[in-house]
Amino acid sequence: MANQSSSSCSSSSSSSSSSYPILCASFNQDASCFVIGTRDGFKVFDTNTGRLCYERAIGAFIIVEMLFSSSLLAIVGAGEQPSLSPRRLCLFNTRTGTALRELNFLTSILAVRMNKKRLVVVLQDKTYVYDLNTVKILDSIDTVPNLKGLCAFSPSLDSCFLALPASTVKGSVLLYNVMELQSHCEIDAHRAPLAAIVLSSNGMYIATASEQGTIIRVHLVSDASKSYSFRRGTYPSNIFSLSFGPSMQLPDILVATSSSGSLHVFSMGFAINQRKSSSILGSIIPDSVADALDPTHHQVLQCAVTAGVKSNSVIRKVDKVVADSSTSEIVSCKATISIITYNGYFQEYSLSIHQQNDPVWTLEHEFNLLTVISDNAISL
Repeated sequence: MANQSSSSCSSSSSSSSSSYPILCASFNQDASCFVIGTRDGFKVFDTNTGRLCYERAIGAFIIVEMLFSSSLLAIVGAGEQPSLSPRRLCLFNTRTGTALRELNFLTSILAVRMNKKRLVVVLQDKTYVYDLNTVKILDSIDTVPNLKGLCAFSPSLDSCFLALPASTVKGSVLLYNVMELQSHCEIDAHRAPLAAIVLSSNGMYIATASEQGTIIRVHLVSDASKSYSFRRGTYPSNIFSLSFGPSMQLPDILVATSSSGSLHVFSMGFAINQRKSSSILGSIIPDSVADALDPTHHQVLQCAVTAGVKSNSVIRKVDKVVADSSTSEIVSCKATISIITYNGYFQEYSLSIHQQNDPVWTLEHEFNLLTVISDNAISL
C-alpha cells in the first residue's frame, strides 16, 4: 500500500459533507470489507489487503451498504441523475452487475442496514423493516424527526436490535427487536440530543454520544442498565463514529472519532495494571463512573486524521496475551483499528498496551482511496 500522508491536525477548509470527495463510507458486518460512494460511483475494498475488489462508475451515491462478504449491496443515489433518486433503494448484485430489486419511497432514504434476514430502511419520520429474502415489508416504525438518519443495527440473529433516536430535545434512544418486531425499551442516555449510536455485533451493548460530545455512555441492552460512562474530553466535539471491538461477550474496547481529529479508545473488557481509586472521591463515586475517570481506561491518539473531516472507524480485531494458562490476567493487548476519512483516505492503526508501559500507536497502512487501481477489480 502506498504511504501517503493525510494526518495533518489542521482544520479542514470546509466541513460540509458536500465538499468531500467521498459521499458515504461503511464497513460490512464483520469489517472484512468496506465500501465507499463518490460522485462517480461506488467501490468495494478488502479491508485486510486494501485491494479494490469492485467498482462501478454510473453516478453519485449517498448510501452503499454491503451484506457481509456477499455480492449483495444496498445502494441509494444522490439524486444528481433522474435514475439515481435518493428516494429509491436498489438491491444490487456485484457478481452479475444487475439490480435484484428496487424499492421506492415518498421521501429521501437516510440510512439502510442489513443482516442475513432483515433489511432496515430509515426515513426522516418513519423506519421500515423488511424480510431480506422476500423483500416483504414486516413493520413500520413511526419515529421523531431523524434528520441525520441516525441508527444502529446489530447483525446477530439471536439479539438483533435496531436503535433509533427517541427524542429531538434529549439523548433518548429507542431499542427495537427486529426479529420479534416489537419495541424492547427506551434509554435516556444524555441531556443533549444524540449525535452517534452503535450496537455491539452481538447486540448486548449500546454506546451513545450526544451533540455535546464530551461523554460517551455504554448501556446493557437486556435491562437498559448503564455499564460505563467515559469522558472523551472537556470541550465539545462532533462525534463522527463509534465502534465496539469484536467479542462474543463484553467487547474489550470502544473507539470514537470526532471533529477534533483525535482517535479515542476506551477499555472495557480487559484491565492491564489498572487499580481502583482509593481516594475519598473513589469511595463516593460508583465504580463505573470512577473507572471512566481513570486514565488507564482511555487512550488517545492526537491528530490521527485531519481535524474537521468526517470519518468512520471500526475495530477489526483485538489480540490479548494472558500471563499463563492458569490465570486469566491479561498482560498485553493489541487492537487493530481501521479508519476511512471522507477526504479520501484509508488508515489502519495498531494500539499495543502492555503492563508497566505506555501505549504504543503504530500507523500500519495508509493510502488514497480515490487513486487505488487494481487489475482484479471489475469496472463497469
